[in-house]
Amino acid sequence: MSKKERDLCYNASDLFIKCMEEEGIKYVFGVPGEENADFMIALEKSKTIKFVLTRHEQGAAFMADAYGRLTGEPAMCLGTLGPGATNLVTGVADANMDRAPLICYTGQGSTKRIHKESHQVMDVIQMFKPITKWSVPIRNASNIPEIVRKAFKIATSEKPGACHIELSEDIAGTIIKENVYKPLKKTYR
Repeated sequence: MSKKERDLCYNASDLFIKCMEEEGIKYVFGVPGEENADFMIALEKSKTIKFVLTRHEQGAAFMADAYGRLTGEPAMCLGTLGPGATNLVTGVADANMDRAPLICYTGQGSTKRIHKESHQVMDVIQMFKPITKWSVPIRNASNIPEIVRKAFKIATSEKPGACHIELSEDIAGTIIKENVYKPLKKTYR
């Protein structure tokens, strides 16, 4: 791969952040971890999204909940896999029950580990299904624009509430070529 070709490449996390910028998200509250390292590196490059480090994931979820209630616009709470994800549950459930738009993002171990009994790998999708309007894993980088758009649309339409997106660490770091997958332009709200 030539230098010019390398300069046109970015990873799936960069695409995820570009999609969030298109949706107008301003804040991400959370506690980063190893499984969302690529996401955090991409987030650091954003000129429009501010990351707010919290002491505990539950505080991050409640901060995103309060932001959604006060502004009517979704904020994002972020946690890593296992205990980081379980700590988000109360705040995410509260946002959903109180009709506050919120996007919950959790990292996950590599897709090669998900079916195995592995340290802190658990079925976070099933845990969030009863307390969100939509809970979905990203299994392919090409689906990121569609999934992010749908999550924001669901979180803000009809009865607002929480949506959950899970991104495995190996998919988050997947290299994609420029202009292969583009963020979708917002057509609602």
